[in-house]
Amino acid sequence: MTANQNIHQGQPLVVMGSPLDEAKAVMIMVHGRGASPRNILSLANNFHTDGFAYLAPQATGNTWYPHSFLAPLDANEPGISSGIQAIADVIKQVEGAGISAEKIMLLGFSQGACLSLEFAARNAKRYGGVVALSGGLIGPDDTSRDYEGSLEETPVFLGCSDIDFHIPLQRVHDSEIWLKALNANVDKRIYPNMGHTTNDDEFSAIQAMMVSVVAE
Repeated sequence: MTANQNIHQGQPLVVMGSPLDEAKAVMIMVHGRGASPRNILSLANNFHTDGFAYLAPQATGNTWYPHSFLAPLDANEPGISSGIQAIADVIKQVEGAGISAEKIMLLGFSQGACLSLEFAARNAKRYGGVVALSGGLIGPDDTSRDYEGSLEETPVFLGCSDIDFHIPLQRVHDSEIWLKALNANVDKRIYPNMGHTTNDDEFSAIQAMMVSVVAE
């Protein structure tokens, strides 16, 4: 990307939990539209697992891309590409500290969930886990899904309401299919009448994933 396309580069990275040089594992947390790193980091108070460092990148203007995640891809550029690069930059920093991808989890809510899933699909390999809370893979229905590589049975959690006004239920179902095609181990949970939010069942599932990551 050229300089004027790097719209999310050079933004703050907010950290919480164990220091990176002491952490057993890392969770990269990607905030939603209009939110902030501190908003998404507050979810970590529900994850009672020692040994994790939590790192949350900041989107310029608190928005990763301007339109619905179902809009044509070009309409949301350079936001999508720059956001994916922001996640890649954090992973590079984490791996530089000696923590392998198998010990790195990605978690996002809403717009951040969509971006996290798209990052994992476009950069498929074995991660510690990927968590999408109210999200799905990015692009309109006719988007080509010719992703390369394999997620090598990476645990992927998809949690969403059946009436989420931002995330069509069919996109969650389709994302499960596409991720399984990349050899992800998908746990999809649809919550009746929940709306665009999170719940304790999701937190319990995430914590179980985290325990497995630090135990490996």
